[in-house]
Amino acid sequence: MTSARPTLPAAFSGGGGVAFSGAFQAVQADVASFIAEGGGQSFSGPDTPLTADGAALRARLAGVAIGGTEAGAEASAVDGVDGIGGDAQQRFLATIRPHAEAAAAKLGVSPDIVAAHAALESGWGQRPLRNGTADSNNLFGIKAGGQWQGDVAANVTTEYEHGAAVRKVEKFRSYPDQASAFNDYANLLASNPRYQKALNTGNDAHAFASGLARGGYATDPAYVQKLSKLAARVARTEY
Repeated sequence: MTSARPTLPAAFSGGGGVAFSGAFQAVQADVASFIAEGGGQSFSGPDTPLTADGAALRARLAGVAIGGTEAGAEASAVDGVDGIGGDAQQRFLATIRPHAEAAAAKLGVSPDIVAAHAALESGWGQRPLRNGTADSNNLFGIKAGGQWQGDVAANVTTEYEHGAAVRKVEKFRSYPDQASAFNDYANLLASNPRYQKALNTGNDAHAFASGLARGGYATDPAYVQKLSKLAARVARTEY
């Protein structure tokens, strides 16, 4: 059964396409201004944390209004954009080094590769996944599947579907600290048969990245190249 369409005002029908376009752009501008001025915080009170679904809604609205201003952690890490300079990179590597060494020992790979993976997914720690207003400490972009029992953080991310980049809101794991994030990361890779090809690859960043890609860790077709390139940079930075 079909229902009759409501009659639209003249400005929005027939030859009113220009008027509609102008009205739509005005609404976009209003929403962008609203969020830029902190209006997005109205989804919850100052002392009331958002649910994962509420955070996802806020992130979705922010993504629509701002129109893709989030360049992406991976681009920041590999290309060195957004002012993430050498000093910030050094501080990040120094902070995570003990955790990277512990995870690397479990995985049979170089600590530089683990550190590079964290840098790639978090933009040298400058683009962390957020849990409301707090840092989720999820440096590896690990999503929260149905079996995850911990806290969840909803964030806008870029996925590749049939080679095309698509922005989505996904739910990610949230950790109390970085040590927990690295431990969960190592356990996930070591226990999941999909990532066995990535294990015990030593200093071979390309082999490690290829094992992750074959296991479906990321959908970016350039993921292997990005991680390999960044691992070489980390090795140079460290030594």
